[in-house]
Order: sequence, then structure tokens, then C-alpha cells
Amino acid sequence: MKILVTGSSGWLGQTLVPRLRQAGHTVVGLDSEPGATTDVVGSVVDRALVRSTIRTKGINAIVHAAARHKPHIETHDNSEFVAVNVQGTLNLLEEAVAAKVSRFVFTSTTSLMISQKIRDGKAGGARKAVWIDETMTPLQPRNIYGVTKLAAEDLCRLFHKLHRLPIIMLRTSRFFPEEDDMAHAIKQSGENTKANEFLFRRLSVDDAAEAHVVALQKAPEIGFDTFIVSALTPFSPSDARELMADAPSVVARYFPDYRAKYEKRGWTMFDSIDRIYDSNKARRLLGFTCRTNFRQILDAL
Repeated sequence: MKILVTGSSGWLGQTLVPRLRQAGHTVVGLDSEPGATTDVVGSVVDRALVRSTIRTKGINAIVHAAARHKPHIETHDNSEFVAVNVQGTLNLLEEAVAAKVSRFVFTSTTSLMISQKIRDGKAGGARKAVWIDETMTPLQPRNIYGVTKLAAEDLCRLFHKLHRLPIIMLRTSRFFPEEDDMAHAIKQSGENTKANEFLFRRLSVDDAAEAHVVALQKAPEIGFDTFIVSALTPFSPSDARELMADAPSVVARYFPDYRAKYEKRGWTMFDSIDRIYDSNKARRLLGFTCRTNFRQILDAL
């Protein structure tokens, strides 16, 4: 395939572009920032650039990973989020249809599923962790990032309905290398925090890239669908109340060796876990499971 990857200079793009090329695909990277995995420097907001890139490069598949992300809330105004995340997605969808592109994979986010009520968690009076899968409704994003990513999802849904363009939307959980935006409220170090998150809301960037490779392959067969992509959680809904009240005890039940390994490093588990992303739908229907999970993190210690 001749694949356009937007956001090619980003954390995901730097891993995904080489992975696709290794698989024998011709890849054109587009990003507003230059980089080793970017061939066209420019923004998805530039409709003429999007059109010329798709047509002159003979693009027949698109991975749309370019976006303004949550950290940009501090540095960019709301209109920039709307321009890139909504108008940019519309530009790509319209040009994809015009060029008869065969498949479209959209990098979405689990962040759009987190309302302020969920974010407040235990402090807001919640008594059990929220079990999150693709059936969750209504979706009430808590910030401009989530609002615009949800709007972009709605555009994808509309274009599939109107034009039958095969589209897979991947709601990825955390795979960024930066510190958590709540780091000031967490006792753990960055590596400790990330290790804990593999229990319920994190995946590796390699797994994120591989999910996109699989989605590209499966899109024509599936037609349209949305998948949460995160390391498989060991927990079940029956653990939700205890996870909120005493997460270390639940983790110890599933991983009896975790306390000793953590103590050796001076690490600790979160006192409370307020949400769990369930990626079983991706396992069942997309045929994708993250290779890296909490068990492997422990074994690596």
C-alpha cells in the first residue's frame, strides 16, 4: 500500500512509519514539524497540501495521527484545537473520498471518555472504579482536547455512512513518554507511575504502532468500528469497589510477587485505581492484543 501517515514526526509516527516500511509499504509522512520520518512538512489544516500529497503520491491508505494533544492546552488556544483536530480531519476525509482511498485509520484517545466526574474519582465521592469499554455513553469530555477528538470521531462516522469509506478508530490509552499531568499529586517516580498504569490505562508505543498496522489490514473487512487499545487489564468488574478502596491488595492478589519486586526498587502502588480500560473488544474483533503488560513489566524488574 501507499500510506499517508499524518503526525509522522510525533512519538507514535516515529515508530509507526519505520514499522510500515519494514512491512513493505510505501509511506509518506506528513507533519508540521520536520523529522527523520517526515517527507512533507506542513499541516493537515492546509487543504491544498493535503490534496496534492494524496494525489501526487498515489496514496491509497491513510493513518491520521496528527493532532493537538492534551499538553498543548497550556500553550495553544481552543481555535487551534478545532483547526487541527476537527478541520484537519475533515480535510483528510474529504480528500480521501475524492481520491478513492481504500481505508482510513484514525488515532483517537481514551481521554474523550473521561468526564470530570470520572476524573475526580474518589475525591468526588466515587465508591468504585469505572469500568470503561466501547459501550460507554454518554461521552462527556472534560476539555477541548477530548471535545475535538470526539468531534473528529463523529466526522469519521458520518463519512463512513455517507461514502462507505472503511474507517477504524483506535482510542489509545497512554503511551507518551512525558510525565503524567497529575504528577504533582502522585508520590511515584515517572517509571513507577508508568509501570502501575500498565494495569489499567497504558500501552507501549510499539504496541500502539502495531495496533495501527493491524487496523490498516482489517479496515476493509470490518468496515467501521471503534476500539480501545490498551494493555489487557488483569482485573474484572467485580474488583471495581476494592480497587477504589485498596488497590495494592487487589494487585497483590493477582501478582503475589509484586510487593517484593517493588520494595527492592523503592516503588509503591497507587492507593486507589479509579478507572479500567477494557481492550477485550480489540482482542476479539480486531485480533490485536498488546504484547507488553504488567506481568512483563514485573518480570523485567
